[in-house]
This record gives sequence, structure tokens and C-alpha cells, in this order.
Amino acid sequence: MDAPVFGTGPYAVSQPVTRTEDPRLLRGGGVYTDDRNLPGQAYAVFVRSVVAHGDIKAINIDAAKAAPGVLAVYTHTDIDAAGFGNLPNNLPLKSRDGSDLIVPPRPALAKGRVRNVGEPVVGVIAETLDQARDAAELVELEIDPLPANTDVDAAVADGALQLHEDAPGNVCIDFQMGDADATAAGFEAAAHVTRLRLVNNQVFVSAMEPRAFIGDYDTERDRYVVYTGCQGVFGLRNGLANAILKVAPEKVRVIAGDIGGSFGMKAMPYNEYPVVLLAAKQLGRPVKWTADRSESMLSDHMGRGSVYDAELALDADGKFLAARVNGIANMGSYLTGTGPLAQTVNVCKNLPCMYQTPAVDVNMRCVFTNTVYVGAYRGAGRPEGNYIMERLVDTAAREMGIDRVEIRRKNLVSPDAMPFTAASGQVYDSGDFEPIFDKALAAADWDGFGKRRAASEAAGMKRGLGICAYLEVTAPAGKEMGGLRFTDDRVTIVSGTLDYGQGHRSTFAQILSARLGIPFDKIDLLQGDSDELIVGGGTGGSRSVIAEAGALYETAAEVIEKGRAVAGHVLEAAVEDVEFADGEFRIAGTDRSIGIFELATRARELGGVDGLPETIDTELVHDTAPSAFPNGVHICEVEIDPETGTTRVDRYAVVDDFGTIVNPLLAEGQVHGGIVQGIGQALMEHIVYDDDGQLLTGSYMDYQLPRAIEVPDIVFDDHPVPATTNVLGAKGAGEAGCSGALPAVMNAMVDALAEYGVTNIDMPATPHRVWQAIHGNAS
Repeated sequence: MDAPVFGTGPYAVSQPVTRTEDPRLLRGGGVYTDDRNLPGQAYAVFVRSVVAHGDIKAINIDAAKAAPGVLAVYTHTDIDAAGFGNLPNNLPLKSRDGSDLIVPPRPALAKGRVRNVGEPVVGVIAETLDQARDAAELVELEIDPLPANTDVDAAVADGALQLHEDAPGNVCIDFQMGDADATAAGFEAAAHVTRLRLVNNQVFVSAMEPRAFIGDYDTERDRYVVYTGCQGVFGLRNGLANAILKVAPEKVRVIAGDIGGSFGMKAMPYNEYPVVLLAAKQLGRPVKWTADRSESMLSDHMGRGSVYDAELALDADGKFLAARVNGIANMGSYLTGTGPLAQTVNVCKNLPCMYQTPAVDVNMRCVFTNTVYVGAYRGAGRPEGNYIMERLVDTAAREMGIDRVEIRRKNLVSPDAMPFTAASGQVYDSGDFEPIFDKALAAADWDGFGKRRAASEAAGMKRGLGICAYLEVTAPAGKEMGGLRFTDDRVTIVSGTLDYGQGHRSTFAQILSARLGIPFDKIDLLQGDSDELIVGGGTGGSRSVIAEAGALYETAAEVIEKGRAVAGHVLEAAVEDVEFADGEFRIAGTDRSIGIFELATRARELGGVDGLPETIDTELVHDTAPSAFPNGVHICEVEIDPETGTTRVDRYAVVDDFGTIVNPLLAEGQVHGGIVQGIGQALMEHIVYDDDGQLLTGSYMDYQLPRAIEVPDIVFDDHPVPATTNVLGAKGAGEAGCSGALPAVMNAMVDALAEYGVTNIDMPATPHRVWQAIHGNAS
């Protein structure tokens, strides 16, 4: 592994460089999918089921087809006739008995039965958006309603109506991971067992930019062309081509412009996409579809949504002996591409946190309900695993009369134990956890809490203090593209990652500038075009900096080797005498040199003479580093009005170990965003259905998001311990804020309410729920 090069100056690795795209975006220069309009473009509108569960008896589209401006009306029969496949889920997961994950067919348009309100049944294509909307109103659906299951416990109860014939008991997987026997032995030996039933409420993803999709068909090249926001154009291309369109991947081109957030939601193909592509091919013109916000709430996959019966076994001194989880997770009406991964494998991977717990046993049933399908949402199992453990630890400390900081300290993995194999099977390569505690306690003024609590009491308020020690597991090893293309005075990074708000342009440029000595402002980034990629892992799982840094270092090494050969020819020296540093190839011991941009031009001019490289441009497939383990300590203070149950997050401090931080400004911004999402889920966000499967939180009038006034100043610091498994020593930062925030906020809530005898309160801790807890009837 190459030694990291951090560079010097204002654009070096570790410097807080602002995002280069921000001036353009702030001036309104962004080009999001809905900003694109292609010549001759038609518009798609979808007719969706208003019934949560029912058999389709008739679909009458005659009036819609005859409406002004209508070009085509599609049902499932048209999709079948085109030979399209169902939306994919290819996860290699198995139940405890060895049977494969059950993946019921998920058609683009409902076929025979509808299984959630919002499931698309008919697609209408017209000359204008208004004409498509008007025609959609003329479609008549005859659906015989069936009983609806919207609750995971009800879905697996005796006598519950089955959603899918091939999923008995509505269960798609009965999952087990960990050492069940060792865990059982730990509980047998325990002096104390803490038990909690924890609800991880289902939430709406709320990306700023709703989903949008433009499909076109290139008749000259006989291929589909897609414009959409996603999390990786290469992966979306392959998903559309292989599973749905049934064509070779090169027969699909995916182009992404600016993307207004995703958090996991835009990663996979959706029902609307094949309908739009079929229409574009058959009509010979582009077709555009954009969701409004209400439509998004009925069709974007949801996040979280699970219930856990969790247990922690401890000896008499408070040492952890084992942890066990038995849970049920909501998959919604169908499986998304990521399906149950977050609630099975990822929960187990992240359950041990910073602790040397000897054994864990995770048991999850993932079930179908008549709700919108569930997929990855910021952290995707990382916040869940940390939430379970940290709520157990805090509760155990209270039950055993042990200080909650000290119980954590005595169970931490020692830095001397690194590399440490956790009970999850993950191998922690690095970490120094106790100093993080010390810095976080100081940053939060932990010792001054008593005075602040007394002041709150004097004002008639209740104050609580919560702590969380999180550790999460980033995405595993995979493949990523390394690409560098030179012109006379610029270089372009070609990457299979995709920026949907992370700030890759600045971060990647800092890495390359330090490695090759190229000025920061001479570096461009090309990501969002599948035609330009040879492979692409996309962005997700806090992998981008780790993956791209490795790809850039490997690519840069090849550029240097090519450049040395060309420089030897140009400078009339032996290749072994050519050195490279600070953007120049130099003959050792002399002042004769040539800059990398001039050399790139000379290489093209020479055209490969005498066996030289024709260009120093380089493309390769990089094997990315394994998972890293970002970790940290979050401390939160809340103040509750006991008269109304209203909660205010008053103080928040966090100290993180992200290893080497390329750009502290952007890393801190990522942490802030994750914490705010955690506060939202902990205190207010909640998807609610009635017993008939109707969505009651279908707009932001009913679904509350955190506002700026509800978020305190966040004190951020870091304690970097570089990872040993990747070239920069980075650990990933994109999802860590959410992983720490959920337990920190909820531990603070329980601390504030402890005098009322409250030992647990479910998320979201709304004013109504808090008021009920104070008055002894929490639900």
C-alpha cells in the first residue's frame, strides 16, 4: 500500500475547502432531472391504487385513451408483452434453515392484486403534463378490497391474510446471525439481564429533490437513454438492463446531473422507470415523469420500521457477557433491491459497538405488510444496531446502579487489543475509544449538567442528559473505477461514485492534488454518465472517500510510470533516472524537468513512437479496501415542559474518529445533517397508516420534519486514529451522525423522565407521547 501524501497549502488533505459546486448551485445554475427538457418530450402520469389491498377486477382505460393529447396508456399487459422483467432483488440472504430469501414478483404495474395505497396500476402518456393528468382521471379501476395488514405483529399473527402466495405467514426471511450457543451461555452465567422492547419507527426519506425520470430511445444505436438522479449510474444501468429490460448493459445509458439528496432511496430502479422507457421506445420520443411530493410519499421507499425485543447479559461488575435481539422488520408490500439487508446482516454487524461483548445473537423476521416498501435509509442498519445496544447499556447502568459512563468505559475494546475480532465477526483494525470519551465529556461540560438541571427545575422544566458511544461498519470491499484524463492544462477524474450532496468535487480534487502536485483548480470530476465508466460502485455505505482514494492512488501510480517512460524520451534520459514530484518529471540530480500537463501533450504528439505510451491517460478497475469502523461519542441534553410534553434539544456535542479526514468542513457538515435526521426520527418523524392501510401522514402538514429553530448549535471535534486498511487511513463519515444521534437523544429523554418512573419511551417522543409518559400511561 502506498504511503499517503497529504500535501501542503490551503487545498491539502485535511484542509476545510469549500464545495466548488456551491456558487453555481446557489445562483440557480443546478441542472436536476426535472430541469431537463428534451425536444419532442411527452409526459407520463401514473394512476395509483387508492386501496391498500385488493383484487383487481377490471381496468377501463378506453376514455383515457380517447382523451385529448393522449399518446398511449399502459397496463401490466403491455409490460408483459414487451418482455420486461420484474423489479429485482438479488440479495444472497438465507433463512436460518438454509432456505433462500423469498422474493415475490414485483411488477412495474400492478398485476391481479394491489398491495399498498400508491401502487401504480396504469401509466398515461400525453403531449402535455396537464393532458396526462386529465386523462388519468378518466381511468376506472374496479378493485375488490381485502383486509389490510399495516402492523408487523398483525402481519405474522395467526389468521393474517397472506400478501404473497410464496411467502407463508408473510415472512420473507427468518434470519439468524451470531453465535446462539455462546450467547445462551452468557445469559445463563449472567448476574443481571436487561430487557427492552424497542420500536424503530418508520420514516419518510424526504430528499429535497423528488424522484424524476426521463426515458429516451436512440434508434441509431438501438439503446435506451435514461436521465435520472440515483446513487450510481453504472449500478442503475445494470439493474435496469439485466433484470427489467432484458438487454445487454451496453444497450442502456444512464446520465445523472445534479441530485438533490437520496439517503439510499434513489439507489434502485422503481416501478415507473420501465413504463417510461417502454413508452419512449414505442412512441419514438422522450418521455418525462416527475413525482410531486404527495406522490413521493406514496411511492418512494420508506426507511427503518422494526420492533426489537433486546436483551443484554452482564456479570455482577457490569461487564457485558452477551447481547441478543429478536425482532420483526417491515418490508412493506414488496422487496426493494436492498430489501432486508439493513435489518438483518447490518444490525448484527453494528450491534457490538465499541464493546468487547463476547457473544451476540440476532434473530429477525422480515415481513410483508400493506404499506409502501422499505429500503435503505441513511445508515441502513448502522443506526439500528447502535440504538439497540446503547439503549440497553444505559438501561443496564440505571438498573444496576452503575454510572453510565463508567459502565461503558469498563467494556471498551482496548487499543492494545487491535486488531480486534468483534462478536459480529467484524475485525476492528484501529481505535482508541477512551480518549474520545474524555474529549466528548469535556466538550459537553458533563460535570456542569447538575447546575443546568437545577436551573431548568427552577423554571418548571425537566432536563435530561444522554450519551451514546457508537461504532459503525462501512460498506464492504468491492470494485471502483480509477480514471484520469489529461488535456493541455487540466485533468479530469473519472469515478464510478456519484455525488448527490457529499461534495466529491472538492474532496477528490484535494486527494489528487496532494498525490500528483496538480493545482486544485485544474482538476475536474466526471461521474454521472455510464458510457464513461468501466465499472462503478456508486455512493453509499460511507464508502466514497475510501474507495476513490484507493482508486486515485492506483491510477496515479500508473500515470507516473507511463509519464516516466515518456519523460525519459523527451528529456533524453534513462527511465530509471526520471523522478516524479510536485507535478513534475525530473532527471535526478539535475534541473531538467517537464510538467505533467506538458508531458501529457507531448505523449499525444509522439503517438506511441518507439513503444512509448500513446497517452498518460489511465483507466483501471480498483479493488476497494474492506470495511472501516468510524466511531465516536455523542452527548445530548434535552429540556422538557412537563405541562405540554414539548421537548427542546438544548445542547449537543460529538467527538468522532473518522480516521484521516480529507475535508473537515464537509465532514462536519455530514455529521450535522445526520444528527438532524436522528433528532427528527427520535422526536417527531413517523409514518402512520390507519387500519385500512390509508396513509395518514401523506404531506408535510401531517409529517413533521425538524426545522432549524429546533436544532441547537452542535459542538464537533475529532480524535483521529487512522485506519490501517486503506491508503489514506479514512473511515467514512456520511452516516455516523445518524448512528449516534438516535440513542443519544432517546437516552436523554429517558433521563429527563426517570423521576416519573419512565424506563423506556418509544420513538418518536412526540409531545403527546411524552405527556402520556409523565402521567403514567405511555404507549
